[in-house]
Amino acid sequence: METCLNTAIDLLIHPRWLVPVVPDNVTLDQHSIAVHDGRIVDILPQSEARFRYQAADSYELPAHVLIPGLVNLHTHAAMTLMRGISDDLPLERWLRDVIWPTESQHVSPAFVRDGTLLAAYEMLRGGITTCNDMYFFPDDAACAFAETGMRAVVGLIVLGFPSAWASDVDDYLRKGLAIRDKWHGHPLVSFAIAPHSPYAVPDAGLERTACIAAELDLPIHIHVHETVNEINESLAAFGMRPIARLERLGLLGSNLTAVHAVHPDETELALLARRGCSIAHCPVSNMKLASGIAPVPSMLRHSINVGLGSDGAASNNRLDLFQEMRQAALLAKVGSSDAGAVPARTALRMATMGGAHALGLGSMVGSLEIGKRADLCAIALDDPLTAPCFDPVSHLVHVCDRRQVSHVWVDGKIRVRNGETLLQISDNELLALASLWQTKLV
Repeated sequence: METCLNTAIDLLIHPRWLVPVVPDNVTLDQHSIAVHDGRIVDILPQSEARFRYQAADSYELPAHVLIPGLVNLHTHAAMTLMRGISDDLPLERWLRDVIWPTESQHVSPAFVRDGTLLAAYEMLRGGITTCNDMYFFPDDAACAFAETGMRAVVGLIVLGFPSAWASDVDDYLRKGLAIRDKWHGHPLVSFAIAPHSPYAVPDAGLERTACIAAELDLPIHIHVHETVNEINESLAAFGMRPIARLERLGLLGSNLTAVHAVHPDETELALLARRGCSIAHCPVSNMKLASGIAPVPSMLRHSINVGLGSDGAASNNRLDLFQEMRQAALLAKVGSSDAGAVPARTALRMATMGGAHALGLGSMVGSLEIGKRADLCAIALDDPLTAPCFDPVSHLVHVCDRRQVSHVWVDGKIRVRNGETLLQISDNELLALASLWQTKLV
């Protein structure tokens, strides 16, 4: 975009600090960001910005940090309706005794739409502008994300057994691809192939997943190596560990996001690195389900791209990437006995560019660069609880939480202003939906 004096643009934001994420280790002081037609068109000192641009809408944020919108690399949005339904169980019992029976009774298009609306509200309020979702009835999830104006990669779930959504692998894929065609070209909603896990999909289904993903250039989103028991069962059933099985079936590649990856060994990490895979690290869910501590420092030493995920609110019980950043940094330090493991800037990159890169969206979002879409998050540091501030990036990871998020923009459109989420559906309506489903599930 060519500029001259008083160039007309849509949006101009003047924060105290601006952290672009790319390039790394940069914090800009008293810089502004200019946005037009949903894109970042300039980043420049505030004095120059005020002189050069005439904005239709402008924001003075004198005690704020402006960062890219956060990217939640793994969640089950609709499961927000099961927030806190069962605590203090390991993964297998939690799934078998609580989650799967509840889902078999209650999951429906209305359940998914209402739960996803509630999740999108929570994520936007916490500065999350993009999420990578995996659940049933993906068309209804896509509708909810589009209604809230949130960017989403919606998983076309694949299972080897029937559910309320589909009957078998062929049915899951047929229905999912039809939904992908229906939404093709939408500015905020795109799709991934989402086989639930190696243990939940037979070989033939995983091979078909790999072929379709390659043919249509789609990301693959799959749980893998979440627990030791998952690995032992794979050895008993297939004579190999799950990552080796995915390699044999052709799934490992630069489009694959391995979710959790709590228990890979060094050989497997080297393989994931060679294949260009990404990992969705979900530290809070891993802790809550006692799945273990993922070896993130080793992943980073292998130059594996790592993003952060919240998992679903049923196993976390929050969709909060500020919490995930802090826990990722602290767990890496205690797990490796290295206080220098995962510094704050690395945690922030994982929560932004790491997730964007994994989803194939790195050229669009994940950093504040000219030409990228204007997915932005402002965090207020004007409270005694956040004073003093020597390093705003350290504050983002080790001091702040989502309550300090003041403004959020997606594609240049304001979604949160002064801490209030601006949606077509009201807070009272969301509370009524949550109450309705709580009554049904009880």
